[in-house]
Amino acid sequence: MNAIDIRTVDVVQYIKPLREGGSLPAIVKADDGFLYVLKFRGAGQGKKALIAELLGGELARAIGLKVPELVFMNLDDSFSKTEPDEEIQDLLKFSIGLNLGLHFLSSAITYDPLVSNVDAHTASKVVLLDSIISNIDRTPKNTNLLQWNKELWIIDNGASFYFHHNWESYKEHLTRTFPLVKNHVLLAKATELDAAAVEIQGFLNDNILKEIISKIPEEWLTNETDDTSPSAKREIYFEYIKAKLSLLDALVKEAQDAR
Repeated sequence: MNAIDIRTVDVVQYIKPLREGGSLPAIVKADDGFLYVLKFRGAGQGKKALIAELLGGELARAIGLKVPELVFMNLDDSFSKTEPDEEIQDLLKFSIGLNLGLHFLSSAITYDPLVSNVDAHTASKVVLLDSIISNIDRTPKNTNLLQWNKELWIIDNGASFYFHHNWESYKEHLTRTFPLVKNHVLLAKATELDAAAVEIQGFLNDNILKEIISKIPEEWLTNETDDTSPSAKREIYFEYIKAKLSLLDALVKEAQDAR
């Protein structure tokens, strides 16, 4: 796998909010001329959702899944001053600084389990990825998957790694499997879990994990409400993912039983 290079761009135009997202992401234009879906640091789950989005997206990419390019996006204070909607105004105000964007896939459609196609191997990798990162938000009700150019694309991993909402109890999560896999939108099509597990183990070595985790901006790891240092948090993310990879056989069995 090539070295992970995450670009930083500046937001130059706020185009429109995406109201189907609970955290009110928006389509914006950046100074590189491209459109992005901007995830705001000032939204409900704050910087932790951006970390989960970044880690989940780059882990998905590392195991060969399709993910829109992720970029860091600088937002200045000019947008909140011209925004008439008070809710959006507050969101823009609380999100000044470094946010996260996903390349906007024009004309992509939401994955529909009843009509969209996905091969068994891809489905199996997505199911196991979500078991590893404890992603509770890839269900028939809210698939967080897109069909674009006849391929499946992974978006919206912000509800993953929910252990990080309480650092003190993270060790309790290290030995847990992922019973909520039973609700996964792709579970019925995930008939190649054993082969997918072997592939994932081959891709996610220590160097790749450390490189992905190193891309988390320092400022996203600092928080007034806890005493855990940024470097300690990086170690915990590494420990957590390693623990889940060591449970991969159990995660495969759990998913197979749920099927």
